[in-house]
Parts: sequence; structure tokens; C-alpha cells
Amino acid sequence: MCVARVVIGKASDVPEGTMRKFEAGGRDVLVGNAGGKRFAIDDTCTHAGASLAEGRMDGGSVVCGWHGARFGCATGKLEAFPAKIADLGRYEVDVSESGEMSVEVPA
Repeated sequence: MCVARVVIGKASDVPEGTMRKFEAGGRDVLVGNAGGKRFAIDDTCTHAGASLAEGRMDGGSVVCGWHGARFGCATGKLEAFPAKIADLGRYEVDVSESGEMSVEVPA
């Protein structure tokens, strides 16, 4: 599978304890900063299509604001929900020396 590294913004756009939606290669990607470590996962909840950027971070998890599905920040794996739904895609985040943040997405 081919991948492309896409610059999405500055690392300062996502301070510790926050998350924000970015567009990367035609897909919505949620980038967060948990404990000083950045993560990137699909922004769309696999249950009902909510933007996870409208939810919240809870420790090492992202919680969907619509129905409470909980996904691991580092893995995109479903951690808790009353029904089985699909995991999220996960992307590598890189921060350059100049502070530019990029993610690798399928090309």
C-alpha cells in the first residue's frame, strides 16, 4: 500500500490534553496530545458517524460525544461500547524540528 506524508499544521495547534480535527489526504483525522505524546486516528466514530473531535479525551482514550464509544488514543482500538463496532484507523504523527506536524495516510 502506498502512503503519503501530509503536513497538517504546527505541533502548537494541539497543546497537551487537547485534540483537534485535521484534513489529511482527503480524510478527516483526529490528532490529540495525551501526556505530551501525539496520536492520530480516524475522526469519524464507527458507530453512528459522529466527529470524535466533538467528544472528549479521558486519559488514554477518546470518548465519542454522541453515544460514548471509547477508543484507545494510541491504537484506535474500541475499548468500550454496548455493541461491537469497528476499530478506527491509526496514523503515524511526526513533528519536524521547525514544529510542523505531519501524518502518514494511504495515498
